[in-house]
Amino acid sequence: MTTAQAEAADGTLPHEPEKATLEGRNKVLAFWLFLGGEAVLFGTLFATFLALRNQTNEGPTADELFHLPLVAAATFILLLSSLTSVFAIQAMHGNRPAVLRLWLIVTVVLGLGFLGLEIYEFSVYVRHEAFGMTTSAFSSAFYTLVGFHGAHVAFGVVWILILIGQLSYKGLTVVTAPKIYVSAMYWHFIDVVWVFIFTVVYLLGKVG
Repeated sequence: MTTAQAEAADGTLPHEPEKATLEGRNKVLAFWLFLGGEAVLFGTLFATFLALRNQTNEGPTADELFHLPLVAAATFILLLSSLTSVFAIQAMHGNRPAVLRLWLIVTVVLGLGFLGLEIYEFSVYVRHEAFGMTTSAFSSAFYTLVGFHGAHVAFGVVWILILIGQLSYKGLTVVTAPKIYVSAMYWHFIDVVWVFIFTVVYLLGKVG
């Protein structure tokens, strides 16, 4: 009789699920540390933007440039995707993999919608407002901060798509579940960062 069989006969579980659960907890802890580093990085970009936001070099100012209805629509879409990721986690806790996949797909679609609006916004600025990356210090700081966040959203979309594929292939297990939880943490983080961008960059730019 093997060790695993002896444990099963005893009424105890083999060590493999326990090991997988411990690894999952370690991944979550490590990811919290990663998010701390990301927060510091974004904080640096925010500080740089605030220092340069008035250095327009006779180019368009924030008040002349920004179109709040478009940005508000993008904000609504991204915040809605945060809600759908919560629904996905609830489905995971309820052991409903089909519902989990559905909400993850909806989250991806909303993330792509946000990226589409952001790309459209940038194209309008470049083509119609002559506001490029090198127009001024303000434009460089703007595109760096907002574009860096957009890159994080794109990475999150790809990540969730990979997890959807793993769910379809491996199912919901003690190995795949922590990955989904960590991806939801990441998605909420980039949503929170966007709230700060919307407030500091766009609202403050229109009123300040």
